[in-house]
Amino acid sequence: MVSRKGRPRTTAEFERLLETPDETRYTLRLYVTGMTPRSQRAIESIKAVCEEHLAGRYDLEVIDIYQHPTLAEGEQIIAAPTLIKALPAPLRRLVGDLSNTERILLGLDLRALGKAGRGSSQGRRGLDGT
Repeated sequence: MVSRKGRPRTTAEFERLLETPDETRYTLRLYVTGMTPRSQRAIESIKAVCEEHLAGRYDLEVIDIYQHPTLAEGEQIIAAPTLIKALPAPLRRLVGDLSNTERILLGLDLRALGKAGRGSSQGRRGLDGT
């Protein structure tokens, strides 16, 4: 049984909640610069991660900042590629190389910091790659 505050009262209830599939829908925007090789790699990488970890639970909008500069200006995009996770909150931005799957999962809140990188410093980098 769940308490009035929405917390499980028993271990069994907690374990049952953990087994419940997450139906959270993700809204993502990927800003790229034309169809350069780097842009294509970013698109392929994000699509692969989304299909593996968010199958059927994501909306991905790819925006070419050359074709839609006002959208990029409105989002204050200063580098590309940039992935923005608009929903679920909090808003997150991943800028630069999007080939590191663990970094993407961490940025999308799909992986805990302690699990990313498996002991390497690579998994502990900031979302901006530093």
